[in-house]
Amino acid sequence: MSVETVPLPLPPTLDASKVKGVDPSSIDPNSEQFKEIEQLLYKHSILVFRNAIISPERQFALAKAFDPTAENFGHGNNKIEKDKQNILNRTLRGIPRVPQVQLIGNGIVHDYEGFPGEMRLEHPSHHTWHKTHLSPEDEAAGYTRFVRWHMDAALYDLQPPRVTTLYGRVVPKGPKQIVRYDDGTGDELEVPLAATAYASGKIMFELLPRELKSVAVRGRVQYAPHPYVWVSTAKARSTALAMEAEGKEVPLDNLPPWEESKIQITPMLWKNPVTGDLHFQVHPYCVAEVFIDALPEGTSRDDALYPDGAHLTDLQEVRDLLYKMQRPAISPQFVYPHDWHENDLIVFHNRGVMHSVTGTLQPDQVRAYHQCNLAASDSPVGPDEEDMQKWV
Repeated sequence: MSVETVPLPLPPTLDASKVKGVDPSSIDPNSEQFKEIEQLLYKHSILVFRNAIISPERQFALAKAFDPTAENFGHGNNKIEKDKQNILNRTLRGIPRVPQVQLIGNGIVHDYEGFPGEMRLEHPSHHTWHKTHLSPEDEAAGYTRFVRWHMDAALYDLQPPRVTTLYGRVVPKGPKQIVRYDDGTGDELEVPLAATAYASGKIMFELLPRELKSVAVRGRVQYAPHPYVWVSTAKARSTALAMEAEGKEVPLDNLPPWEESKIQITPMLWKNPVTGDLHFQVHPYCVAEVFIDALPEGTSRDDALYPDGAHLTDLQEVRDLLYKMQRPAISPQFVYPHDWHENDLIVFHNRGVMHSVTGTLQPDQVRAYHQCNLAASDSPVGPDEEDMQKWV
């Protein structure tokens, strides 16, 4: 019997779907049912399973089904907890018996999934990440921000996970809040409390004008070594989509030991393995350099950007270019803020969407979610020759 899906309400540009009549904890990776779910994921980008009861072991097994030889959490098992310089250290904790599954959340939990005694979880906050902050009065009035637009990936040594599974075990209750972009546009977006916001990499590419599509199809980005340590002393813009270029990054000589061979250079565009669509997938916080190939010989140079190619190393120029390319796709009409219910399980195409947590939570608003993504067995595939001919 075919897997039944129901479209989710927002936005029409992001084709997320709710899956009905399937227990995600008992999906057989070798079954026709899983093959159909896998096809649906790459087609819809986001699948939501309501009322799922799934253990960390089964959540790991589900994530692994999409990449059978993958074994370790996307940043490496138990690595973030040991790295106090890493900006993710405060918010991620590997579940002891299944370190591939991370506990994230807010408030105090007790004797939770093998963690002994009392544990205080910290909801990510724009106060930690951003250069500017909302005032206490604005937050009391219900305003909030996106915290950090990203895809789940170490971006050094380990390959970006194909999928992420996110399970809402304990969901906080409270009124909706309003994300304020604070970038001079007046953009705002009403979101459920602590919503996870999603933006499509496919739409991000499709929104670009022709000259920037040409840059994207010719472009590659180089990430800094140990990128989450590198940016740990820098601050983000108010939209959570880019870092300010103030020279505050950790100098390369002060980073933990690193190897040139483990630095990642990836295409700006990643090809969907099922639909063939191109998704603009760049983690703007962590990019150190941009490479743009020259236009092929005989191609029209009218209105072309970087027709002779370029190697951008100035962080201000790098970040301004990426921001110009990515900002349109997080405009309110293109963002899907998921309204969490307890025991929701989301499976999303981590190589096809960007996401950000939202919301301002009080200490007594408990949130306990389980996240699992696995460092992939392969690297993302970029545009092919046909794509080049179409878009340069």
